[in-house]
Formats: sequence, C-alpha cells, structure tokens
Amino acid sequence: MNGNDYGMNYVTANRFYVEIDSTIRASFTECSGLGVSIEKDTYLEGGMNNKQYILMKAAKFSDVTLKRGITDDLEFWKWINQVLDGTRKRYDVGIILFNQAGERMQTWRLIQAIPVGWKAPSLQASANNVAIEELSLAYERLDVK
Repeated sequence: MNGNDYGMNYVTANRFYVEIDSTIRASFTECSGLGVSIEKDTYLEGGMNNKQYILMKAAKFSDVTLKRGITDDLEFWKWINQVLDGTRKRYDVGIILFNQAGERMQTWRLIQAIPVGWKAPSLQASANNVAIEELSLAYERLDVK
C-alpha cells in the first residue's frame, strides 16, 4: 500500500523556493525551524482523579532559518541592514514546496516576517565546499496552504 492509495501525493523535500512580497527571490538548500507550539495550563480538580482540564494559551512560532550557497545577490543583506538602520521592513514570506513535476504542492506563509539573524559563510582557502549564507526570520503568524 502506498500514499496514493488514499489520494495523497507525497513529495520529496528538496524542491523549494522562497517568495518575498509575492515574488520568488531565491532557492535555498535548507529550511529549518518551521513550527508552532501552543502553551497550555493544566488544571486538576480535587476528587477527579481520571481527568485533567487543559486551558489553551498563546501560540509561539519558532524562528525559521534559511540556508543557501552564497551568490552575488545582496537582497538579504540589504533586508537585515534595514533592520540595523531602524527601518525594520516586514514582508510576508512564502516557502513554497514543488513536486517533481514542478507543481506547487504546499506553501508555508510567514506573515509579517522580519530578519533576526544573518550569517556569512566560513571562509577557508583550503576548503572546496560551497560557501553557505544563513538568514533567520521571526514572524507574527503562520499560514499553510
């Protein structure tokens, strides 16, 4: 039995792009940290030994880190520089997953994202691997389609 028996279409996780303000801006080699946790309070009532009450609290979205081979495109450095200058420009950022046929399968939209970290690659004269740039984003809300 495979996933298609239930009408599901599984995809590999290696075909994704990042869209900023509705324009695809980059292809990344890695995206980590997409997630949400919802805080809760647990209450126990005296004499009710087989039950607990769960009261939901605020959602907390984890920062997302995007990694890519460094290019001559300075768009992400310009964005982090705006934050450093106090401009603090926020964008809706889409992380778009495509299937092998090039069809859009799922989009994680980071609403009102702002960069909270940027790392330049480690540079070594004797290394022959790709120089990797990292961008970390915080956001106010997550929408999945």
